[in-house]
Amino acid sequence: MTRLLIALVGVVVALSPCEAHRLSARGGPPLEGVSIPSLTHGQMAVISDNLSAIRALASSRIGFDMTTWRLEDYLNLQSFVCLWGLAPRSIADEDSPFNECAHAYLAAGRALLLQLRGTPGVDHKAVEALVAKIETEMLANGASLTLCRFSDEPFNTNEIIYPRWSEIPSHPPTAAIALAVLVAIGVTAWGAIPRRTASVA
Repeated sequence: MTRLLIALVGVVVALSPCEAHRLSARGGPPLEGVSIPSLTHGQMAVISDNLSAIRALASSRIGFDMTTWRLEDYLNLQSFVCLWGLAPRSIADEDSPFNECAHAYLAAGRALLLQLRGTPGVDHKAVEALVAKIETEMLANGASLTLCRFSDEPFNTNEIIYPRWSEIPSHPPTAAIALAVLVAIGVTAWGAIPRRTASVA
């Protein structure tokens, strides 16, 4: 809970006055990035459950592969922007203002895993074992059949997906956490104000 509050404090500070939620990761004309296929709403939960294992395999590789590096870099940046999936119901609820950005970093996680299958310097047996595990879990949960409004939306390593700030007040779970953050900020600020003590005559 503390980590979520700290993360949301950062978001409150970083709120942009504009409502754009898709922004280029670099200034100037958009460069050609790595295309990332989307994933279904049902697949998100399975990838989320296995994301730490995907990251571990990627970080254990020996050598350098540009596409793998770009996918891993995008995964880290996009998950940070999306508060690491800590916002309430960001993965389970397609109406969450954080759902689209969660789609983006989880799609990057799946793309990274599939890229590792052909990346040199990786334990390919471990990669294939994880792929098989994820596929089994998706079949067991019927994950590939559960769609939402972002399920057919492709992503790109040069395009950062931000939460939909204007939708926070209309999503009760997120609005409640945002209110709690504001209250926590207020209480902290009040406690930090120096108090004058009455002098003893």
